[in-house]
Amino acid sequence: MTTTTGDMTNAGARAELTANLSAYYLIRAIVAAAWAVAAVAIPHSNAITATLLVSYPAWDAFANWFDARSSGGLRTNQTQALNVAVSLVAAIAVAVALQFSMNAVVAVFGLWAIAAGFAQLITGVRRWRTFGAQWAMILSGAQSMLAGVFFVTQAVLAKDTTILEVAPYAAFGALYFLISAALLMFANPRRGA
Repeated sequence: MTTTTGDMTNAGARAELTANLSAYYLIRAIVAAAWAVAAVAIPHSNAITATLLVSYPAWDAFANWFDARSSGGLRTNQTQALNVAVSLVAAIAVAVALQFSMNAVVAVFGLWAIAAGFAQLITGVRRWRTFGAQWAMILSGAQSMLAGVFFVTQAVLAKDTTILEVAPYAAFGALYFLISAALLMFANPRRGA
């Protein structure tokens, strides 16, 4: 079989994009896992709890912005642009909610998880055509939406909530990002062959 230079260039560009996306997912997995560990293991003061809670959606906004910028910009990646906006608003809303109660914070996390999960699910579906191996991101987005409904319900019904309600959400996020990174690293070289 003869391969044209254009095919090799396209294959090379796709391989580079795939490697970059895999590295991005791996970094997201490490940060989410570190956040979950910190939420559970570090003795908490109000300042540490506040920093962790505000930093999670703020980091998500930065990570989505960076990913979108690396793959054509926010105009090209509108679901990630939505995720950036929603996550920035969530970080500010968490900072405000901290002045009231942890239940208010958990409710904000819930609303954010629903909106960000929807954007992630759509991004995963869109990327499936180019990269394949996006089922974990699609599942993660769907589970994020369900977790968001659970957070809002918990915030309304539970007497007292803590940062420990959010830690499993971050841990599952880490797992999904790790699976996605591995799928891209190990499954996709066969697609380009």
